[in-house]
Amino acid sequence: MTDSSSLLFRRPGRWLAVAALSLASSLTMAQELVPFTASYAADMKNIPVNGEATHSLQANADGTWQLAFHASMFVARLTEESVLKLENDQLVPLNYRYERKGLGRGRVTTQSFDWDAGLVSGEHKKDAFSLPTEPGLLDKTTYQLALQRDLVAGKKEMTYRVVDGDEVEQYQFRVVGEQRVTTRNGQFDAVEVERVREPGAKRETTLWFAKDWHYLLVRLSQVETDGQHYQIVLKEATLNGEPVVGKPVRSN
Repeated sequence: MTDSSSLLFRRPGRWLAVAALSLASSLTMAQELVPFTASYAADMKNIPVNGEATHSLQANADGTWQLAFHASMFVARLTEESVLKLENDQLVPLNYRYERKGLGRGRVTTQSFDWDAGLVSGEHKKDAFSLPTEPGLLDKTTYQLALQRDLVAGKKEMTYRVVDGDEVEQYQFRVVGEQRVTTRNGQFDAVEVERVREPGAKRETTLWFAKDWHYLLVRLSQVETDGQHYQIVLKEATLNGEPVVGKPVRSN
């Protein structure tokens, strides 16, 4: 009998205690999905008309979840919706739809994930496509939920494989600091996260997530390749049915 085996038999109480602690740790790491609804004020520099956006996660009767993002600005409308499930503490996308209307550039993208067959199929820019699935593959809304969950878990650098249009791309993010974000709903202590892009890339994406509210998104800033800058900032939200309220805004 090895030393480790004999130790197990000599100290069963200690071994059981260690096993119990390990089990408790594993259960603590598992995250249930938390439903939320959030509305945001959206604005784009050089355009006098502001817009609004909503983001929500709601449970469906069949045990799946509906994740949705809707935005309207000027004469443009954008909708993204995903149906997903949580399996072994992993997000599993099932269906995704993106639709953009207005400004003469309407577009629809659909994606259906058949995990048993190992295929993602759909339509992008009116062309049909099919891709093989891979472990951990996400769509363009479920990766945002995965990012939020990874921040809850304390991660500082995150990488996701995402079906973007009709191909798979790798998205990378990193925590760059903390900042108090002022919104119409008060101030929030937030972690600042940036999208990691190739050196010299002109597009920039920065996000702020409220530490005290399950890392709910409170602000997003985007700079496009043409230099256009837009952002969304939280107006109001509920988390698991509870109103999200920031700290009082400090006066100078």
